[in-house]
Amino acid sequence: MADKRKRRRVSRHDDSDSDAESSHDLAPKPLPFQKRLKPDAVILASVKKFTESIQNPPDSRKPLSLVDISPSLSSTCREVTDLSLSSVQSAIETLVISLTKSILSGNGFSFLVPSRSSSNHLYIPELDRIVLRDKASLRPFSSVSSVRKTTITTRILSLVHQLCLKNIHVTKRDLFYTDVKLFQDQSQSDAVLDDVSCLLGCTRSSLNVIAAEKGVVVGRLIFSDNGDMIDCTKMGIGGKAIPPNIDRVGDMQSDALFVLLVEKDAAYIRLAEDRFYNRFPCIIITAKGQPDVATRLFMRKLKLELKLPVLALVDSDPYGLKILSVYGCGSKNMSYDSANLTTPDIKWLGIRPSDLDKYKIPEQCRLPMSEQDIKTGKDLLEEDFVKKNPGWVQELELMVKTKQKAEIQALSTFGFQYLSEVYLPLKLQQQDWL
Repeated sequence: MADKRKRRRVSRHDDSDSDAESSHDLAPKPLPFQKRLKPDAVILASVKKFTESIQNPPDSRKPLSLVDISPSLSSTCREVTDLSLSSVQSAIETLVISLTKSILSGNGFSFLVPSRSSSNHLYIPELDRIVLRDKASLRPFSSVSSVRKTTITTRILSLVHQLCLKNIHVTKRDLFYTDVKLFQDQSQSDAVLDDVSCLLGCTRSSLNVIAAEKGVVVGRLIFSDNGDMIDCTKMGIGGKAIPPNIDRVGDMQSDALFVLLVEKDAAYIRLAEDRFYNRFPCIIITAKGQPDVATRLFMRKLKLELKLPVLALVDSDPYGLKILSVYGCGSKNMSYDSANLTTPDIKWLGIRPSDLDKYKIPEQCRLPMSEQDIKTGKDLLEEDFVKKNPGWVQELELMVKTKQKAEIQALSTFGFQYLSEVYLPLKLQQQDWL
């Protein structure tokens, strides 16, 4: 009888040990590199110190402009400026009068349009942006090769003049549908719209033609949109659409420590749902891929008014770096307006080619680069704005050498919230950006 009671006690003891081991096995394992993280308060103190150094630089001289350095340039360049509607209207009417005089004198008419060809751009290191050289080409109505484009230019000028008279905004899509048979494709009316901006010497937003809303913002930002106060912490996961009319935006207020520029919508949604901006006070922005004009204007306004550092999170491929460079240095297509569309000193936070090995991203989560990817990477290495930053060169060379790329979502192999719980906090802690 005593032996039976002893066996039961031993059995209960064994069961207890088994439960403890089972409980231990079910305990969540720390994520890779999670143990390296310091307390949030320590990370925040470090980031705050970095932000203060940006807001209070030792050298607070006024930033250089194209006018300041024009005498030292080998070729003359042109830039457009914001014009009032009355000024745009007056410029169009003056142009039409000169064309009418040319027709009446028997010379026909033609437009002298600034050339936006790929060979007519110049990167200026002192400004850290791409500008347009002052070279123009003749677009005569009498030439078979240019008659159609001249007709489109005349039509666009007429439509913009109407907008000035009525003081209204339309989208580029609206503009296209005013004469579908003439324009044939929206890309043609869009291209001529940029030509008209150059021709009149004004920004595209001065023409009252806007693009449809694309970019979104969420996080520690309050601003007025056409008189309505918007709190971006109360916009849900989707965030607030960035207004296409930047002149409607004002009174920006924020307690953020930095702006997080995200290439893709998927990563943006992850960070918004995790309320990353509450753990690390920030403003999160995405244009959902290739940046549109409204998002670029909004980003520049944020940077200049709030004086916050901008950290970029893009895919580890040549196109991610190209997107980053469009925000920072401008695009060749709109180099004539780079002064208004570029955001200076954007830091490349990730995902960088060196991160693939550093964070031990599995091979099955990496993608082989195509021949076109490799060519794009090599072409980027030849760009002056890349050569200026040795860190960018080193990362690009590594990418081309390994022939591997990865998307931001590759981090999900360690867990869907790895991006917000470990990767970004560790990057901030180490101040690991270029």
